[in-house]
Amino acid sequence: MLTSRLNLWSRLQSMRKCSTTALGQQKQAAFKIHDPLQAHALKEQCILVDEHDKAIGAASKADCHRVQPGTGDVKLHRAFSVFLFNSKGEMLVQRRSVHKITFPDTYTNACCSHPLHDIEQERQESNALGIRLAAQRRLNYELGIPPDEIKPENFNYLTRIHYADAGDGVWGEHEIDYILFLQKDVTLKPNANEVSEVRYLKRDEIDEAIAKFSAPLTPWFALILRHRLKQWWDNLHRLKQFEDLQNIQRF
Repeated sequence: MLTSRLNLWSRLQSMRKCSTTALGQQKQAAFKIHDPLQAHALKEQCILVDEHDKAIGAASKADCHRVQPGTGDVKLHRAFSVFLFNSKGEMLVQRRSVHKITFPDTYTNACCSHPLHDIEQERQESNALGIRLAAQRRLNYELGIPPDEIKPENFNYLTRIHYADAGDGVWGEHEIDYILFLQKDVTLKPNANEVSEVRYLKRDEIDEAIAKFSAPLTPWFALILRHRLKQWWDNLHRLKQFEDLQNIQRF
C-alpha cells in the first residue's frame, strides 16, 4: 500500500512538472511570434499605481498589459499621451506599426507610452518631471524628434485620465494617463518598427479625416477626442485655464 501511494505521488509530481513545463514553453512560444524589438520592450518595468496615482511598485510592460482570464482585469499603471501641434495649429497623428503588440495598426495621437521604473529620473513626480522626461525619450525613439527640440519645459501638462480597455482580450490597457500638449515645429524621422505613418490634421477637418481612416483609433485617443480634445485644441494659446492637476478625470 505504501509503495502504491509513493508511486502515485511520484506520477502526480511528474504530471505537474510536465504541465508547468508545457505552460512555460507555450508562454515562451507566444513571445517568439512577436517582433524581437517589441518583445524585448515587454521586459521594461512600468510604474504601478493605485486609483489615486500613488506609486505602489513596478511590473513588466507585459504584466501591465496582460488581460487576466476570467476577470478581464489589467494592472493599473502610469502612462502619458502627447498631443503635438505645429505652428499652424495642425495636430500630428501616427499610425502604430503592425509590429506593435498592443493595439497594432491603429491611429493615435503623436506619442503614447510610459515612464519607466527602471529609469530613476522618470520616477520623479514634482511638476510631472518624470513624465516629461519619458515623453522626451519616447518622442525621440518613435518619431526621431531630436531631444533638444522637445525639452521637458516645452510640454503643457493638462490633467490625468483614468481609463481601461480590454483590447483584444489578451493585451489591454488600464492607465492613469498624463495628458501633455506641445505646440512646436519639429524634425520628424519616424521609427518604422513603431510607426507606419504620420500626418498632420487640421482642426476643421478632424471628423472628416478620421472617418476616412483605413484603421481604427486607439481607445485612449478615441476617448480623449470624444470628451476633451476639441475644446483643448480650440484653445492652444490659453491652455493654462484648462489645467486640472489635482483631479483625475474618469469619463
